[in-house]
Amino acid sequence: MIARSIPRSPIQTARLLLRPTSAADAGRALEIQSDWNVTRMLSNATYPPDLQDIESWFSSHGQEWVDGTAYRFAIEQTGRMIGIVDVDGIAGVEGSLGYWLERSAWGKAYAFEAAQALIGFVFREVGLTRLESGHASDNPASGRVLTKLGFTPIDARELFSRSRRETIIQCRYMLEKESLHPGP
Repeated sequence: MIARSIPRSPIQTARLLLRPTSAADAGRALEIQSDWNVTRMLSNATYPPDLQDIESWFSSHGQEWVDGTAYRFAIEQTGRMIGIVDVDGIAGVEGSLGYWLERSAWGKAYAFEAAQALIGFVFREVGLTRLESGHASDNPASGRVLTKLGFTPIDARELFSRSRRETIIQCRYMLEKESLHPGP
């Protein structure tokens, strides 16, 4: 894949605005991750959340974008950040899809809507052709989002969860660009 500059532009969906994250989002992310029910589903987050860790993570997002290693978007609904959707771990034409939302946004198909828009962006604009994703085995709602997006289950593996401080079973999925858009 040839590296190219991708503008840091927002993506509008029917109900959401996805905008590239900024360091200013750290405080709101801390609020959302202060809910154990949210953070326990995040394998790389800590609980209770640490503001310095979150600020450090957000401050790296601009450079990740420039380097083409991650594209992270704040999910806004009526002007309020309700979560994050991203593709990170980009190597060649593959990356990893992730998302998290505040609990009051669960069950409203926002994760599907945001992820669907981001998948379109990384397949069309970035040039990725394959995405992987996963969820904790005790989070079947996330599995339903992934299958609705067209992901297919590939396996399950043990994974250490920083938030839970224990090993969990992660259900893993794969999505090929060709499976969404057949043809040349």
